[in-house]
Amino acid sequence: MEEKILNITHIIGTFLWGWPLLVLLIGTGVYLTILLKGIQFVHLFPAFKLILLPSKKTEKGDISHFQALMTALSATVGTGNIAGVATAIAAGGPGALFWMWVTGLLGMATKFSEAVVGVYYREKNEKGEMSGGPMYYMANGLNMRWLAIIFSILLVIAAVGTGSMVQSNSMALIVKDTFNVPTWFTGSILTVFAAVVIMGGIKRIGNVASALVPFMIFAYVSVGIAILILNINIIPDIFALIFDSAFNPVSATGGFLGATVKEVMRNGFSRGVFSNESGMGSSPIAAAAAKTKHPVEQALVSMTQTFIDTIVVCTFTGLIILCSGLWTTGVNGAELTGQAFSAGLQGVQIGSYELGGTIVAICLLFFAFSTIIGWSYYGNKGITFVFGQKAIPIYRAVFIGSILLGALIKLELAWSIAEVCIGLMVIPNLFALILLSPKIRELSVDYFRNEEDGKGYLVKPFYKE
Repeated sequence: MEEKILNITHIIGTFLWGWPLLVLLIGTGVYLTILLKGIQFVHLFPAFKLILLPSKKTEKGDISHFQALMTALSATVGTGNIAGVATAIAAGGPGALFWMWVTGLLGMATKFSEAVVGVYYREKNEKGEMSGGPMYYMANGLNMRWLAIIFSILLVIAAVGTGSMVQSNSMALIVKDTFNVPTWFTGSILTVFAAVVIMGGIKRIGNVASALVPFMIFAYVSVGIAILILNINIIPDIFALIFDSAFNPVSATGGFLGATVKEVMRNGFSRGVFSNESGMGSSPIAAAAAKTKHPVEQALVSMTQTFIDTIVVCTFTGLIILCSGLWTTGVNGAELTGQAFSAGLQGVQIGSYELGGTIVAICLLFFAFSTIIGWSYYGNKGITFVFGQKAIPIYRAVFIGSILLGALIKLELAWSIAEVCIGLMVIPNLFALILLSPKIRELSVDYFRNEEDGKGYLVKPFYKE
């Protein structure tokens, strides 16, 4: 029975993540980029300045711009940045990294748009906390509560599957392979730590993410810079290889089976979307909790999430893999990234452990943990939208239990189901963004007009008590 379900979900997932959905994702990104006059290019640096802007007491929300961004990044920067990039290159060749950049740059406009309406149509719940995201702009902006309920159910399933079980499984396996620690022990420790954070709600998640995420990204990128400096002489050749492979078929060599341009693009697009989650509708849930004077202000901050995830973190992973030359060996996933880091650090060891593989294992440990706590919040909001506050204790118990379960079982079925749910989340979310694009444009014009003349905002807030 399990095998039949796995086969069915695999067929559905392959169809969903085929060209129709990828074209819809890229097409929506292009449309929103044109609609917003290239906002991700024109306003990127001002957006970074807003990240540390202190919130005012008069502004509605639960956490700061920075905490909202770190919460979203905690859920986004995960195994996709380590294993996902490696998978894309191993299957599609060096050019896949170029198409990941394309999804990142276009995805910034999508991420901005999600956050704008996610904040604009948010509400205050029974506990006095802000709730927003796709469920709310589908229900309040489009008057399609039925679609919002479907999205919320898919969100909860994806949170338990991808956000919890897949992450804990990845973490338990790499700790076992690197340090020979039993999976049950890693799963148990992870469950306890995650439970402590999750039970504290969005404010505790925001505080933990604010401390953890900058540290783990800084550590990962710092090691990456060191490796690239050691390989500085071949960096120009690597970039030439990336651009050439993006538009030309890649021949089979070693363990690499070769790839057509179509395959290169598909691998780059799909892994890019899985990594930065633009268009998935998850991160605007965190954005809606932010204290902000205008929806566009937080949306600009949210836009930087995709830049950091794909243009920065994924790029370092990709360049290090390509510098090592190991992408042609047939090795895949986190194992390929670990070997590439070891090669980049020239086999330096700490005791009996290779430094490169150890660094990747530790980074994956932090990345996976942060993803778990971020997605726990997303699923929390999804279950609350459908069943109300009374369902939160049950959801939390299931989510926390799934962390340990994920570390102990084989995850082919859980991953396959979660992949289908994520694909199904993308379709209604992009549908909603396209229909709400006039409101997205209106809010953007309103914000930037006031920034220029200071005469105040004209768009009345939708916010509900």
